[in-house]
Amino acid sequence: MKIYPVFIPHAGCPHRCLFCAQDRTTGQPSIPEAGEVEVWLEASLPLRGVGEIAFYGGTFTQLPLVQQNRYLAMAGRFSAAGRVAGIRISTRPDALDDDCIARLLAAGVTTVEIGCQSFNPTVLNSSGRGHTADDGVSAIRRCRHAGLQVGVQLMPGLPGGDAAEALLSLRRALELRPGFVRIYPTVVIDGTALAELWKAGGFSPWTLDEAVEVCADMLHLCRLDDVPVIRIGLQADAQLEANLLAGPYHPAFGQLVRSRLWRRALLSAGSHGRSISINPDDLSDALGHRAENRDWLAKHGAAVCLTTDKTIARGLLRISGQDFNLDALPPQGGQYG
Repeated sequence: MKIYPVFIPHAGCPHRCLFCAQDRTTGQPSIPEAGEVEVWLEASLPLRGVGEIAFYGGTFTQLPLVQQNRYLAMAGRFSAAGRVAGIRISTRPDALDDDCIARLLAAGVTTVEIGCQSFNPTVLNSSGRGHTADDGVSAIRRCRHAGLQVGVQLMPGLPGGDAAEALLSLRRALELRPGFVRIYPTVVIDGTALAELWKAGGFSPWTLDEAVEVCADMLHLCRLDDVPVIRIGLQADAQLEANLLAGPYHPAFGQLVRSRLWRRALLSAGSHGRSISINPDDLSDALGHRAENRDWLAKHGAAVCLTTDKTIARGLLRISGQDFNLDALPPQGGQYG
């Protein structure tokens, strides 16, 4: 689905979480007026479309009601004209009571992304989130019951969290059957409380390889549960990179994670034969970023010969005439603790 993002960094947020610096990661330091957004959308939207206008950053449902209504009325006019199919907002778990959800539905909101980040009480408290794990569970259930599409945002690697916590939080989210998931491994941004904690030696972010391993496990579990992961890692941005101090950031982080699943699958499939055929569109992820999978497999004595065949469905590996599903192969090296 095509998304037309409107960033409102920090707007409506009742807390400044330990890790948060949206004004330094989105390239947009200020909150746009509804009129400014309307001009941009008028120029950007097709005459007929099936995308969504999305309000990201901040806590949309804790903006002053006048401001919420201005944004939603403006977006609603484009939706009524058929130029988009709906409206998406992002918010906190504790800012979605029944009255709020009813108001969103009446305004034409179709999708709600909920920044749960974790379902572990210690991690939430250590990160200064100001809401509980139960708030996340309740918010997801209420939104789904109301007929809204629900997305869940998770942040593995927060203070007090580890790989096991990340996987348990994901499993809790998957039990609630969200429509999709976003995964943002924790990085240290200048100007945040987390940056000060890191400088004082009180926080050690994951290495890039650690984050890729855990996020590959998370992606694998989502695929097994048929829940789409629509984003892994922060969007590459010059302002973000200028303010990044530490942590597992990579401009192609999503590909690194997808490629790690392919590496595991190829390692497992290698025991069935050295010649493997895949769909051409999977070749880039299978080879890995800068062909690192090919080199890694060769170094570990598991070199395979990859060929492409467009008759093979995406996500399948054909070995000696038999097809294997990428997600069904044993996750060699995974951390399912």
